[in-house]
Amino acid sequence: MNAENINNAKKKSWTENERLELAAKLDAELDDYINNLEQKQYTEGWPEDRWEAEMDKHPFFMKKAPQVGDELSPLMEGLQQLKYDENENTPEELANNYKEDGNFNFKYKNYRLAIMGYTEGIRTKCKDGDLMAQLYNNRAAAHYMLQNYRSSLNDCKHALKLKPDYPKALNRAANCCSQIKDYDQCITYCDQFLEKSPSEKVILNLRNEAVANKKKLERDKRRTDALAKKIDREEETLLEIIQSRGVNIELDSGKRHLQLSDLEPCIPQIAQNRVHLMEDGRLVWPVIILYPETQQTDFIQEFHEDTRLITQLKELFEEPPGWDTGRRYYPENLNVYFEGKGKRTVHKIDVEATLGKILADQRFELRGGTPAFLVLVASSEAEKRFLANY
Repeated sequence: MNAENINNAKKKSWTENERLELAAKLDAELDDYINNLEQKQYTEGWPEDRWEAEMDKHPFFMKKAPQVGDELSPLMEGLQQLKYDENENTPEELANNYKEDGNFNFKYKNYRLAIMGYTEGIRTKCKDGDLMAQLYNNRAAAHYMLQNYRSSLNDCKHALKLKPDYPKALNRAANCCSQIKDYDQCITYCDQFLEKSPSEKVILNLRNEAVANKKKLERDKRRTDALAKKIDREEETLLEIIQSRGVNIELDSGKRHLQLSDLEPCIPQIAQNRVHLMEDGRLVWPVIILYPETQQTDFIQEFHEDTRLITQLKELFEEPPGWDTGRRYYPENLNVYFEGKGKRTVHKIDVEATLGKILADQRFELRGGTPAFLVLVASSEAEKRFLANY
């Protein structure tokens, strides 16, 4: 309505119906004006389907601290910049901020994150010795909870350099040494702690345990050393007896002296059955029996040097082996051989001889710590082909 109409409306006497019609007309004109305004979509708020997730990112509403790698809201980024910006904080303020972060994570048992926080605080190299000692001590505590005892001990030592009488660092250093069984250092740290607090029961008990464990460790070491010396003597005796038997043993190229390692069996099936001495000073050997014709193998774990070869063969063939379908393998129908030096020759064995006598044959050569014999059916085609190879 223009001004003239409004003035006329003021002068006119209105009925109730006329007033209602005018009000309706004014409402319609207002609605048309609003509807003709430019329509714009509001984009500054949180989406309806993600408002809770967005709210959790806001530092005033978040339920837990952001983890490493988490997306941060602009406000959180701004707050972090204020807290950790080197231009906004002194080294001491930064170190204290990182210590608070470490303490927060330590409280909630996030020990690795706590270590990261304390480490960042240490990197500030602030001039506050007490604060640096606390950072090292707190990081030592986090390492201790992760059972990183050597790392924890190392941090305790750094803390004690900065603060020599630091009770918490002395206590933890002593416990770390106990865990890694360094009882001398444990006792030293306990004594340093007890100089200031001589009646501290926990440290007194720890020291007593360290003293007792040190004595036990020394006793066990004496026993271990004595046992090692005994084994060394037995091994020397074993080598001397083998050499006295006149056994030729193949040694690696360039090697002059026989060692026990030269007598270790190379075959997994008898790896635990190295030649050894009986109480009467007689030798017991592991032995391999090879059957070239059938590509079969027998392993005799303990073959006494005084046992005759025929006796062992009778035990082997007491029951016919499953692979001997023709039932040709029995002691009276077999010839036994050993290869000579360099595997260039082959020699028939007297099966009535003892193992010790066979091994003493100057043509025999022991390889891989294990005597090996080849068994073939006498006068068979397989035996003829075998012998033709030498």
